[in-house]
Amino acid sequence: MFRFRCFFVLLILPSTQCAIAADDAPPSFRNDVMAVLARSGCSLGTCHGNQNGKGGLKLSLRGQDPDGDFVTLTRRLASRRVNVMMPDDSLLLRKPSMQVPHEGGRRFASDSAEYQILRDWIAADMPADADSTPRLVRLDVTPAAITLLEPQRSTPLNATATFSDGSKRDVTTLAVLESSDPAVRISADGTVTFGDSQSSRQTSVTVRYLNQQATARVEFVPARPGFEFTAPAAANSIDSLVFAQLKRLQINPSPVCDDTTFLRRVYLDVTGRLPTVSQTHEFLDSTAANKRSALIDRLLTSPEFVDFQSLRWADLLRVEVKTLDTKGVEVFYHWIHDSIATGKPLNQFAAEIISARGSTYTDPPSNFYRALRTPEERAESAAQVFLGVRLQCAKCHNHPFDHWTQDDYYGWTNFFARVDYKIIENNRRDTNDKHEFDGEQIVFMKEEGNVKNPTTGKTAGLRYLGDGDNAASDDKSADRLQQLALWLGLPDNHRFATTQANRIWFQLLGQGIVDPIDDFRSTNPPSNPELLDAITKEFIANG
Repeated sequence: MFRFRCFFVLLILPSTQCAIAADDAPPSFRNDVMAVLARSGCSLGTCHGNQNGKGGLKLSLRGQDPDGDFVTLTRRLASRRVNVMMPDDSLLLRKPSMQVPHEGGRRFASDSAEYQILRDWIAADMPADADSTPRLVRLDVTPAAITLLEPQRSTPLNATATFSDGSKRDVTTLAVLESSDPAVRISADGTVTFGDSQSSRQTSVTVRYLNQQATARVEFVPARPGFEFTAPAAANSIDSLVFAQLKRLQINPSPVCDDTTFLRRVYLDVTGRLPTVSQTHEFLDSTAANKRSALIDRLLTSPEFVDFQSLRWADLLRVEVKTLDTKGVEVFYHWIHDSIATGKPLNQFAAEIISARGSTYTDPPSNFYRALRTPEERAESAAQVFLGVRLQCAKCHNHPFDHWTQDDYYGWTNFFARVDYKIIENNRRDTNDKHEFDGEQIVFMKEEGNVKNPTTGKTAGLRYLGDGDNAASDDKSADRLQQLALWLGLPDNHRFATTQANRIWFQLLGQGIVDPIDDFRSTNPPSNPELLDAITKEFIANG
């Protein structure tokens, strides 16, 4: 049928208008057509990826459902939007190229590669991909990190896709490239250009192709004739890594502060309070060479440090009267305080919270679940506090700025599906407020209970939010929270360790290496990856 159609088209159209000869392979719908729709913005939430679509055409958000989009384009709307006999008359081409009015504006030109891919696919009778068609397994961007020294203000980035058959392909012109700095321009061929900036700038460029994302770090350093790097002597590996980045960016660090400034800063950072008059005189009058490091060691073992850390964790874990009542707040806070005072490792601390159950008055960490009444609330809170993952976007669709999918969301949520409560008493003051509790509750695990993925309608499995293969065993006899706690508490759980090391850095420096500190994602990379890796290794190595 296809050969006959192509022959017929050749009879009635000029030869230059028949894009595909019978022996040429047509574009892949999954690997080419879906990429064009994403690059052109057609599948964004502001366009046809909207939950209601636009102009009668609804595509999956950011192309997360290629099978569904194939049906939409080839069956439901084929008669209106595509013309396999005369491809150039297809609305799928004429609207985005603005040959006819299009609310979304011009998305590509009629002589562009995007236009040609769609046209070739339509002319080939809109074929589906064969089962043997290779699938994307990895995306790489090169260079992954580069520093531009004025007068160089631009650099090309190249995106390389690796497929399931081992083949590699340059997909730069099919990928979506976005900069974290709006002032940085990115051309259609992947060239990143810094404008007229006269200051050092650092931007992360997210490269997205199909369901994979990669990030490149691009830095610009303006010309500074005669610049000489001067820095205090490095006291440790942190200094060395910070100074290395500052030197590369031609920025001199601030000089070492005086004793008065140091004293104020270290007390506020470590204990949350100012030194007393006597403590101030004692420190300033001392002539000991190591008085600063000695003061740091003393403050880290002080009751005030424990109080300050307890306050920070109480805030993270929602220790407040409305949801826990007065006694719940008291017992949970004291448990947090005792855990920090005794030097309990943070991975053990987190594992005990996740696996908690029992009375909210006699089993303090069970209060974590008292404030979180649905599986979704428990899952999202645990992901954000312990793993630095903002998972909320993946509840309704695959995460637009990270690699988490709906399967990840509901697989993670399913760990918390069997948590239930026995309310011993509730003396709430406002009978209309269902979120207020005043009285003892028992947190326990039901024998049954699962969440379903609303998109597939199927019961979710169990999935960790880790790196690599995240599938977890769904043993019917296993306690899901114990299983999750065991994984979370692993000494080499890198995602947990990185999140907490970055949190400590934020407490002491005021800004995370990844910032915001609970938003670890591929499109929000660390400002100094080598530094974050170093403090994470130190965090793990010291227990």
